[in-house]
Amino acid sequence: MELPNRPLDPTDRKEVLLLDTPAAHPESLEAFGNRPRSNRRQLPAPESQRPALLDYWDLAKPEISFLVTISALAGFLLGSPDDVEGWLLGVTLIGTALSAGGGGVLNHYLERGFDAKMRRTANRPLPSGRIAPLKALLFGTALTVSGVATMLFFVNIPTAILAALTVFLYLFVYTPLKRQTKYNTLIGTIPGALPALGGYTAATGVLGAGGWALFAILALWQMPHFLSLAWMYRKDYARAGYAMLPVLEPDGASTVRQTLLFTLTLGIASLLPTLVGATGWVYFAGALILSVWFLVPAYAFYRARTTQAARRVLMASILYIPLLVVLIFADRWVS
Repeated sequence: MELPNRPLDPTDRKEVLLLDTPAAHPESLEAFGNRPRSNRRQLPAPESQRPALLDYWDLAKPEISFLVTISALAGFLLGSPDDVEGWLLGVTLIGTALSAGGGGVLNHYLERGFDAKMRRTANRPLPSGRIAPLKALLFGTALTVSGVATMLFFVNIPTAILAALTVFLYLFVYTPLKRQTKYNTLIGTIPGALPALGGYTAATGVLGAGGWALFAILALWQMPHFLSLAWMYRKDYARAGYAMLPVLEPDGASTVRQTLLFTLTLGIASLLPTLVGATGWVYFAGALILSVWFLVPAYAFYRARTTQAARRVLMASILYIPLLVVLIFADRWVS
């Protein structure tokens, strides 16, 4: 076809473009289909082809379960001033990880409808439909029962009770309160701190001063951790109808003020294990330095209510608990 020597109108453009499309050359489609596989562009597998094992792993909230297990480790170490009984520590950590993972799965099950409304969580295994709700319910129940049973038969009764109480408060008190009151985060610190106390009772069989000191640390730590997270995703929480503090008070003044206040209080509480005789001067000095380090991003968030500042607080909080456990190890090694 000879093209006219004039500017093309939209109709002409469509006709010319059609000449170079695969539809205009069906033999090109056949040729492409016969190309060696090695020459074809490899596209990433869609989410529907994602291994189911990875979806079940995600349901157990591995990041949170890891921090929970680490807090139980800290409690066990504080409750073992002399030699650590390796087998007992092992089953304690296994039981903690199982019950924490089970609670995470069941939380996914209960909140699947709300997760579907948030961009951050819409692609999770349940709201995306990759895992059926019944399978998640059974999986979460099996993990929880296994974790509590491990504590009951291989550790001791107090630790098993604390493990069961943790899951109960997390699922049936904290989870529904997230849509009813801005104080849900404060109330949620109780089930979040109980695993640390459980680690202490696993080693001692009793609720001692060292265990309560660590409980206070974990309870206070959760406030800057979750307040910064809530500020980062406040729009998502609003879409799902969650009564988070940054949603109800969008100017952020109360959020940053409480973040700074609780971080400061956490720094004071972190010295309690030494004050009650559970740790020595190495831990005390390290905890003091760690507290000042954590205060830096908290104060920056107080000065500038930005997502970037909140993310720095969140990252510092994630590192805080593992570093605290390192200090406990170092204190035991020096002592």
